[in-house]
Amino acid sequence: MSTASTPVRQLVARSTIPIDRARANEDVLIRQAMAILERRMRRVQDPHALTAPALAHRYLQLRIGPLEYEVFGVIWLDQRHRVLAIEELFRGTIDGASIHPREVVKQTMRYNAAAAIIYHNHPSGVSEPSQSDLAITRRLKDALSLIDVRVLDHLVVGETCTSLAERGWL
Repeated sequence: MSTASTPVRQLVARSTIPIDRARANEDVLIRQAMAILERRMRRVQDPHALTAPALAHRYLQLRIGPLEYEVFGVIWLDQRHRVLAIEELFRGTIDGASIHPREVVKQTMRYNAAAAIIYHNHPSGVSEPSQSDLAITRRLKDALSLIDVRVLDHLVVGETCTSLAERGWL
């Protein structure tokens, strides 16, 4: 009986080590890529920091695309749409997160932001916005407009990235 289980144990042990190392190497590369994208997004001398939505899409897909739980965050922008901060505000479960507009407004004031790009992920990988996504977008847009802060976009991240602004839903 020990002879039958030994080859299986060796096979599993041999195959997991390279996979674990490869995954660890990929994780290092992903962290490096995220640091580069974040640095590019924060570059003060670049007045076009976020006029190209593809940069935000790539960054968010790397940052929150593979998560197994939902997160909701905001990219805080100054008057010229330069990045002030990128912050994950709420964490949920596999199918939702509770969003509190009051907390979003508080953080907006903390950063003295002039504009915001809100984002969240769908752990299912499907980036199609739900009715509740559209409803919270309207609530946040209304709340932030009271303090003269524009919501430029709401990005839903899955295997792809869906922009509510590009669809004309903002």
